[in-house]
Amino acid sequence: MKRPSLAVVIPARQEAQRLPLLLADLQQAPLGLETELIVVDSSADPGTADVAQLAGAQVIRCAANRGLQLQVGIAAATSPWLLLLHADCRLPARWGASVEQAMGQAPAAWYFDFQVAAAGLPLRLLELAVQLRCRIRALPYGDQGLLLPRALLEQAGGMRPLPLMEDLDLIQRLQPLAPLRRLGQPLAVDGRRWRRDGVLRTAERNAALRRAWRRGATAQELAQRYYRSP
Repeated sequence: MKRPSLAVVIPARQEAQRLPLLLADLQQAPLGLETELIVVDSSADPGTADVAQLAGAQVIRCAANRGLQLQVGIAAATSPWLLLLHADCRLPARWGASVEQAMGQAPAAWYFDFQVAAAGLPLRLLELAVQLRCRIRALPYGDQGLLLPRALLEQAGGMRPLPLMEDLDLIQRLQPLAPLRRLGQPLAVDGRRWRRDGVLRTAERNAALRRAWRRGATAQELAQRYYRSP
């Protein structure tokens, strides 16, 4: 049997409604791109696991900790390339061609452009701000997805089992080792959190958490603050 060339690892929690849309997107991979789908589920009910299995994904049960879930999923994967995605995102129509092209180039880590699946000028300004941050600082976050060779991840020390800031922690370790490049395709994240809490309030809260992280707060402390907030 041919070894899959790409492992898609998706940490999930209570995503039975949104995960099927992402899994349907992943079914549109080009014929030459052999993929394995791994969903690491921390849900209290079986709904998320059921829809993942119906789509042909390997499902692994794990505690609710996104860094740990990613670590477990990566360890279960066999492919030399990894695509790490949040469960509530949507891939663009030509995602597979862009990923294939990136995989054929010199070793690097690749990310999608940030897009929120909701209307409104504040969200468009937010998307522009994220684009500028990535262009100037080469600092994408986990909700933009991450495509990278397994060898590069291992060189960076692997995924750490952090309940929050696992994405920033990994990107900061990758930056000295390889370029971080745009795939040139949007990845649409679900807009429910931005609509519920407001764009400005959510952005300010996230920025405060990142400042606390840089000042030495632990990921466990920040996770308690994040999941306690409304």
